[in-house]
Amino acid sequence: MGTLWAPWRIDYILAEKGGNCFLCDSFRAPPEQDDETLVLSRGERVFSVMNRYPYNTGHVMIAPVRHVPSLADLSPPECMELMEALNAHVEAMKASLGPDGFNVGINLGKAAGAGVEDHLHVHVVPRWVGDTNYMQVTAQTRVMPESLVATRFKIKISLHWPKK
Repeated sequence: MGTLWAPWRIDYILAEKGGNCFLCDSFRAPPEQDDETLVLSRGERVFSVMNRYPYNTGHVMIAPVRHVPSLADLSPPECMELMEALNAHVEAMKASLGPDGFNVGINLGKAAGAGVEDHLHVHVVPRWVGDTNYMQVTAQTRVMPESLVATRFKIKISLHWPKK
């Protein structure tokens, strides 16, 4: 059995985690603070935020505004808006970042890798051919070619969601 080393994740593991939900806190912050909270978009029932501890450049999380732990807890309108947001974010990332593909996923429960178990969110991770390279394999270092703020700006200008 091989081992997958992800030493860049130690920042997330060691980050101070209070009793508050960072997703809820991000959404509750006034829109004027979106640059600081890394909120990318705000819909009626769903919002998106850049992942502070990304697996790859452009790693976004899309979450319902309501603090719910599972897909079964979503109302039909929340499900619809979540899927619309997911599609819009993928299209915006295609246009702004030019990835070769995407990893899209939901971690339901701690055993599935959920870092935030009680607030459902969808991970959208753009991928490029060769984005795993010798730096990660030999130096246990992930190279992020630009800041979260710069990537957020690129995606935001290509994002046409929510429709107004």
